[in-house]
Amino acid sequence: MNGKKLRIGFLGCGQRGQMLVLDSLRFPEVEVAALCDPYTDSNSNLANEVEKRQGNRPMTTADPQEVFDCKPDAVIIATPWETHVSLAIRALRAGIPAGMEVGGDSSEEECREMVRAWEETHTPFMLLENCCYGKKETRRFNMVEQGFFGEVIHCDGSYAHDLRYEVSFGKELRHYRLNHYLNENCENYPTHELGPIARILRIHRGNRMLRLTSMASKAAGLHAYVQEHKADDPELLSAKFAQGDVVTTNILCEGGQTITLRLDTTLPRTYSRGLTVHGTKAYFQEEGYFIFEDEGGRGFDEARPLWGNAEKYEDRYLPDFWKEEVKGGHGGMDYQMLRDFYARLARGEAFPIDVYDAAAWMSISYLSGQSIAGGSIPVEIPDFTNGRWMKQE
Repeated sequence: MNGKKLRIGFLGCGQRGQMLVLDSLRFPEVEVAALCDPYTDSNSNLANEVEKRQGNRPMTTADPQEVFDCKPDAVIIATPWETHVSLAIRALRAGIPAGMEVGGDSSEEECREMVRAWEETHTPFMLLENCCYGKKETRRFNMVEQGFFGEVIHCDGSYAHDLRYEVSFGKELRHYRLNHYLNENCENYPTHELGPIARILRIHRGNRMLRLTSMASKAAGLHAYVQEHKADDPELLSAKFAQGDVVTTNILCEGGQTITLRLDTTLPRTYSRGLTVHGTKAYFQEEGYFIFEDEGGRGFDEARPLWGNAEKYEDRYLPDFWKEEVKGGHGGMDYQMLRDFYARLARGEAFPIDVYDAAAWMSISYLSGQSIAGGSIPVEIPDFTNGRWMKQE
């Protein structure tokens, strides 16, 4: 952009918005031009920090339209899940490039309207799925592309993260998840695990997801947690949570591959994205961090101990952009994602995670809800590309 700074507006100044703002300040070519949040203190506190770091104070407002009106070079949308798509549509129709944070969507109509907004305007858009930039995930993608796994037949992924405190104290933390867990039962956060798998299986690049079935366990984890840790909240103590503790979703792809996703956020556990890659020549499992290479048909029980052996493959398949100093949130994933976003924005290049990817990945939430509500019935996954998936590379 001829040496000019990229003026960026940020919608949402909660925990995630703050992380994105502060990581963006690591890039000398970026100016934080505007902050938008309904909470005045969130706006003010973050504006103080931005002013301290970049030397000038951004505009602050509670109205997204005021951010659009100041015509930034792009907006970053980090508001509650239920507002992501509507704000992205407004940005696209205002001609303002948008980076939209992740989450599931609640309706096909919203997904299709987002696609229509992009197709009618071609305003640049990117889903900010940071896990597609993760060190482990990008290594696996390189291994797949170089034929290490042979033909990939199946992948697993999970969003396995103990969120009981975050959800139960949603009112105090101003966190949107509480309402979702009270009222919905679905795979509510699919893109962290699905994004990297979609790259591996070349979804929308010659392949697509066809249909899914989902099953949810009973909901008991949050009630037990509230009884022990929030017994002074009679409203929550008597509430009935809709969200099942563990949701398992199976997806069939056009190419014959299968995907299994697992949401596991309301029982005690360690964090994992649970990536597995199962091919005709080799197998990777994130939990235990090991790789099993086929050695003439020997079974796992006969092979030497493998736990943790994936480390020996890592330098060979590490992407060049990960060979620099690690910076930023989530182990550097946020930095790598934002660096790509800002670089492509400045050069006017297409973004790697486009509106069709966003619509398909986010649709898993409402589609899984339909499957669960119908007794784990199969549900078709819409082709938001209208056949373009066959031609895209």
